[in-house]
Amino acid sequence: MMNFLPLFVLVAMLLLGVPIAISLGAAGMFGIWLVTGDISRMMGIVSLTPFGTVADYGLTTIPMFILMAYFSASSGLAKDLYQAAANYLSHIRGGLAMATVFACGIFGAMSGASVAAASVMSKIAMPEMRRHGYSEELAAGSIGVGSTLDILIPPSIAMVIYGVATQTSIGKLLIAGIIPGIIVGVLLIASIAVWVWISPHHAPETFRVPKQERRASLARVWPSLMLIAIVITMLYTGIATPSEVGALGALFAAIIGALFGRLTWGEAVDALRQTIRTTVMIFLILIGATVFGYYMALSRIPQDIVAWVTQMELNRWVVIVGIMVVYFVISMFMDEIPLLLLTLQLTFPLIKSLGFDPIWFGVVSMMLVAMGLVFPPVGMVAFVVSATAGVNLVKVYTGTSILMVALFITTILIMVFPEIVLWLPRTMN
Repeated sequence: MMNFLPLFVLVAMLLLGVPIAISLGAAGMFGIWLVTGDISRMMGIVSLTPFGTVADYGLTTIPMFILMAYFSASSGLAKDLYQAAANYLSHIRGGLAMATVFACGIFGAMSGASVAAASVMSKIAMPEMRRHGYSEELAAGSIGVGSTLDILIPPSIAMVIYGVATQTSIGKLLIAGIIPGIIVGVLLIASIAVWVWISPHHAPETFRVPKQERRASLARVWPSLMLIAIVITMLYTGIATPSEVGALGALFAAIIGALFGRLTWGEAVDALRQTIRTTVMIFLILIGATVFGYYMALSRIPQDIVAWVTQMELNRWVVIVGIMVVYFVISMFMDEIPLLLLTLQLTFPLIKSLGFDPIWFGVVSMMLVAMGLVFPPVGMVAFVVSATAGVNLVKVYTGTSILMVALFITTILIMVFPEIVLWLPRTMN
């Protein structure tokens, strides 16, 4: 039982508001000392961990994808995507909410971070939907749940973290999220259509944009679509590593912004600063999680859990459902990256022992995290939408809870038909 004490210390520190990286590192150091009884060994591990963790070549993918996201946002690509979709869908009841889902999904292929997408799309889509009489529940719900597509569609930063933490192919993980992401997007649009059909007052106004304006807006979208096509093609064919794809994607996003005259020198420098700040935050959490991982390895807690579950002789689907419930609950209180780094040390050995495919479980994990990001009582994306768009948090949760049915149905489909996830990765070289 003493070996479990650092886990309680970690939970207590998180509840007290201690930063996640510090909580993981401190609890891990305490655990190493408790298990080994040797403070010099603990200090030796801690002194080698920072460099040993961040020197992993696979992690270079993260800053490149983050830089690509900031360049894309600064270049106004998200606004172009939303405007083009809105121009073509505005004559349909609920069309602006559907356009928001479309723009979130496409922007997700250039950003890979749900929280970033929620912030950007709240500033772009919410004023337009308010102007045309959309309810705040529908508007905020479409932004919030639409933003979770970014965790599935490549390049997903959370998928990269999962791949690094579990030593699973990052390229195959990124590609595996494409079909589930498309299914979620289609179901979201269908959910919006049903919602406004049942309650038309949530989207009272429709309008038709002149054909010339629609064509002009479509012409501004082709650079974004070309960028996405390049990124996905390079990932799928394997002609470049994920890190190289991220670097090329960031370069192309910067070039597009510069050619359109939107990415100024000052904005480019600011994008670099934001990238450094975000990358450092993620790497600090990684270092803390690695220290905590040493404690887990020395205490043999994951192995004990695997042995305990094996002795119970439970059906493996009962176990996976239990893991899913735990993931969903924790994701309501924690962002996706620390959640994955904290839980995978326990769940991944169990998943492998039960014979589940690591790529399949990676996508299932993303689906559960996506639901937690928009579900009460916390939901990080819901908080971002509420703060950025100035919408009452209860209204945000009302909208996201209704539209979350798309995420739930997709998760069920993935569990029943694993090939939805595994087919594309298996066709890769």
